[in-house]
Amino acid sequence: MTRFTIEDLERIVEARASASATDSYTRALIDAGPARCAKKLGEEGVEAALATVAGTKVDLASEAADVLYHLLVALKVRGVTLAEVMRVLEQRTGQSGLAEKASRKEP
Repeated sequence: MTRFTIEDLERIVEARASASATDSYTRALIDAGPARCAKKLGEEGVEAALATVAGTKVDLASEAADVLYHLLVALKVRGVTLAEVMRVLEQRTGQSGLAEKASRKEP
C-alpha cells in the first residue's frame, strides 16, 4: 500500500508552481490561466469517465491520477487550498448526499 497522499501531491504542485515554465508543466499550465487549467481538467475528466465505462482498472487508475493532478492545478490557479475543499467535504458529512444536494438547489 502506498503512503503517497493527496496532500503530498498538493505539495508537489505547489513546488512545481514556483519553478520556471520552461522547466515545469505545472507552471506552464498556471501561466496559461484558469481557462486553460479548466480545459485540461475537463479533458481528463472525460477520459476518466470513458475509462470507467470501457477501460481497464489500470486505465481508470491512470486517468483518475490525471484528474486529481489537474484538479489540484486548477485549485492552485484560483488560490483554493486542499484544506478548504476538505472543510467543505467535512461539513457535508453530517447529512446524506441526497439531502445535501437538495439543500443546494434553488427554489
